[in-house]
Formats: sequence, C-alpha cells, structure tokens
Amino acid sequence: MAKPTLHDFIETKISGEHVSEDDVVTLRRYVYGDMVVSLEEGAALFRLNSADLTFAPDWYELFPEAIGDILVHQARPQGYVSDENASWLIEQVGLDGRVCSRTELEAVLHVLEKARKAPEHLEQFALRTVADSVISGTGATRSGADLVPGVIADGEVELLRRVLYAGAGCSGMAISRAEAEILFDLNDATVESENAPAWLELFAKAVANHVMALSGFAPPSREVALAREDWLNAPGGFEGGLSGFFKKMIGGGISGVRDAYSDQPDPFAERGAAMAAEISVNEVVTEGEAGWLVERIGRDGVLHENEKALLRFIREESPNIHPDLRPLMEKLD
Repeated sequence: MAKPTLHDFIETKISGEHVSEDDVVTLRRYVYGDMVVSLEEGAALFRLNSADLTFAPDWYELFPEAIGDILVHQARPQGYVSDENASWLIEQVGLDGRVCSRTELEAVLHVLEKARKAPEHLEQFALRTVADSVISGTGATRSGADLVPGVIADGEVELLRRVLYAGAGCSGMAISRAEAEILFDLNDATVESENAPAWLELFAKAVANHVMALSGFAPPSREVALAREDWLNAPGGFEGGLSGFFKKMIGGGISGVRDAYSDQPDPFAERGAAMAAEISVNEVVTEGEAGWLVERIGRDGVLHENEKALLRFIREESPNIHPDLRPLMEKLD
C-alpha cells in the first residue's frame, strides 16, 4: 500500500475537527522531510489553515516558518522575494476571503521581516489588510477579541507599527507615499473614534518621515523612526522614552527632531548623529510636498489633531511656508 502523501494527510485532517500537536509534528516531517518546502506544499498548508478547525499552539509556529522558508530562505538569490512569489502569497491569503492574524498575516509579516528585499506591493497589502480590518472590526486584528469597529486600539497600533517596521528589512528605509496614503485613509476613517493615544504618535512620526523623504532628505530609518520597544525602558520610563522622543520630535520642530534622534542610545546613536547633522539643510517644504499635503489633509474636509501636529511642525521650523499651506496654517489654534 502506498504511503499517504501530504495531500492525503491534509484531506483527512480537514474532515475532522482538530489539528493536534502530534499532527503538527507529522506535518513538519512531511514538509521538511526532503529539506525543501515547495509552493505546492505551501498551498496545502494554506488549505489546511483555511479549514474550520482548531489548532494546537505549535501550528502557529510551523505555518509562518514554512511560508518564510519557501519565499525567503529558499529563494534565489536567498533573501529576495520575487514579484511572482509575493503575488502567490497574496493570492493564497485571499483565497478564502478572510485573513487570520495568528497565521496568514503572521506569515506575511514573517516574510517581510526575514527578507532582505521584497516587492512594495506585499508590504502595502499587509498594511492595507490591517487598516481595513480596523475599520470593519473583523479579520486580521480581531481574532475573536471583542473590539469596536472603526477604533484603533493599542494592539492594532502595534500591529501597524510592525508592518511599517518590517519594511526596513526590505530596503524601504523611508515611509513611502503609498504607505502614507494608507495611514491618512485610516486616520480619516477613524476621526470620530476614541483611538489609542499611541495612534497619534505613530501617524505623525510615520508621515513626518515621509515628508522628510519628499524634500530630498535621507530620513531616519524605520528602525529609528518607528521602533517603540527599545525606548520603553529608557531612563525616566515611558515619559523619558517614547513619549519624550515624540515630544521632542513634534513639539520641538526641526531642532527637536535633531535632538530626538541624537539623544537615542545605542544601537541608534551613531546613525542618529549622522541624521541629525543632515536635517538642518532640509527645512523648506517644497511645492510638491505642499501640494500633496494640502490635497491629502483636505480630502475629508476635517483638520484632525494628528494633522495639526504636522502643520505646526512645518510652521514653526520651515524658513519659508509655501503659499499653498497658508490657508491650513490659519486654521491652527
């Protein structure tokens, strides 16, 4: 009698109710038995993941690991995700019409975090997936939690930050226009909500990073601009860490940005000092920047507190305010 294949085993498990720890061990043997994980095996794992089953905890480690090995570690050249493989991943995630945060989104993030370079559309897909789930109250970030649709909670802020931060490993040093647009869309959609305070911080820091890039400045890497965990234990606690950084960056204008990045402890200090030395020569908001900001801020007809913080940043430190921005500046408190 022929030995059951991976396909046979998965079909048997789909007809049941639960994938046990022993089942995960068996799956690992099937997938890694020949030391190579194929796209066909990856598609089989996606099929199992999409079934209406309960899973042992080890499944949530095996699934992202296997997908990452397919698209990153076994890629040629290693570490570079091709356009075709990125499209394959997006297609697999969307086959059942929903995204599960503990597996499918985790697999996408695992790929982005491990890759040396990945197509921009893969990261934008992850960011848009999280943003859409925030607005709808279902999907990737909910995972059974009783959260309110249209409200950005702390956990969702951290997930958004993680998606943005993952782009640093894919040669996306600055926040892109597409990413900034997604953040603006999410901000507009949740303007009436009581969002977590951390959302304002992330939004303003990320968009400021993008504006710096527009002006020709080599902006702080995402590692520096978006990381939180290394600051939470800084001297002075939260106030001295992330909160202190944000107050310097936004409240202190250009000089605050210089101070904020220069003051960061290792491993950011050396990089921060070089960035701080460059910031002072890029204080002018160009016509291109102004046009984009005016269109983007005015799209929903509401001037949000997050957007006011950005405008104050520009007003206080730019030597020449572009005329297109003056009507918005006049609306500031």
